[in-house]
Amino acid sequence: MAALGIATGGRNWFSALALGVTLLKCLLIPTYHSTDFEVHRNWLAITHSLPVSQWYYEATSEWTLDYPPFFAWFEYALSHIAKYFDQEMLNVHNLNYSSSRTLLFQRFSVILTDELFVYAVHECCKCIDGKKAGKELTEKPKFILSVLLLWNFGLLIVDHIHFQYNGFLFGLMLLSIARLFQKRYTEGAFLFAVLLHFKHIYLYVAPAYGIYLLRSYCFTANKPEPAASSLVPTLPFQEGPLPCILGSKLLGFVQCFGQSALRHCLLSVGKAGDASIFLILTTTGHYSLFPLLFTAPELPIKILLMLLFTIYSISSLKTLFRKEKPLFNWMETFYLLGLGPLEVFCEFVFPFTSWKLKYPFSPLLLTSVYCAVGITYAWFKLYVSVLTDPPVRKTKKQ
Repeated sequence: MAALGIATGGRNWFSALALGVTLLKCLLIPTYHSTDFEVHRNWLAITHSLPVSQWYYEATSEWTLDYPPFFAWFEYALSHIAKYFDQEMLNVHNLNYSSSRTLLFQRFSVILTDELFVYAVHECCKCIDGKKAGKELTEKPKFILSVLLLWNFGLLIVDHIHFQYNGFLFGLMLLSIARLFQKRYTEGAFLFAVLLHFKHIYLYVAPAYGIYLLRSYCFTANKPEPAASSLVPTLPFQEGPLPCILGSKLLGFVQCFGQSALRHCLLSVGKAGDASIFLILTTTGHYSLFPLLFTAPELPIKILLMLLFTIYSISSLKTLFRKEKPLFNWMETFYLLGLGPLEVFCEFVFPFTSWKLKYPFSPLLLTSVYCAVGITYAWFKLYVSVLTDPPVRKTKKQ
């Protein structure tokens, strides 16, 4: 907090937040990592030691290269730095190879490429309306949004413990969204196209991007506003690209749950209804990530980090919308509080029961079903909000 105070005086609070979370990421370097660590090490070896024509055919390891070409070239670029840490990690035949230098390189590669995410968050914050800004720094929407994005619990455990490069990819995603907000449509579309060439899972957002660009860019030049708005009479796309993008999100992989909440951060500081949806989605989605970290040393880490992030999210958004109705109704409050007893049962009660041997996957089943209910409810609530909220009409002056 002292560092934050110093940064506040010099208007460098964003740098302080970014530096703080970077230091936290460094502290997580020795923690458990999943098989994704070996997956990316193998991709480093493939792209470094084989000609391009063999990258997608090499099958010495079961972890074959299956990401689009831009990510392959990304691994190729990283491999030319990796050789200065440990040349052995770049041998295709060194299956499951690990060393302290390999660990440091791969961990720091995630931390350093996260700088794109930091920059994208900074650009997104420029797009936030400051009408609700309070006197205190911690009550300003830009500050709250920065914390919710930079210190996002889901990204911290998936990227910097479990091991992936989602921060880098979401940097491209958020930067693309920021450019759309800034009416730099061609640049935003280009960045999204680049993102698709890094990871194909983002294809589910492509229809929303297409519709939004048609509405806001392709069919507006030299055409009267009524003709353009008649294309999408029921959806409030005028509010920005996020409702459209979020509306296309499909329920899917466990990791997607936390990522969906990440994109909803931009809406959460705009109005109380979106803040409520964000809190339900992010709390439930983040808890659904707990099974990814199943080792004992990481248990207190994931519980503490999620508690800190959740408490801050709820308290900060409650403060931001304190003049409006409560963010949760009684049913939503009861559901979210139920995550506590569920965690106690799964982690501290079930292991000591006779069910552990007979039904070993029961905790995972309970977690999946409970979280699926909350996430489905959040998306249903989002759809209702998108379809029923009146669109923002542009004035003649605008």
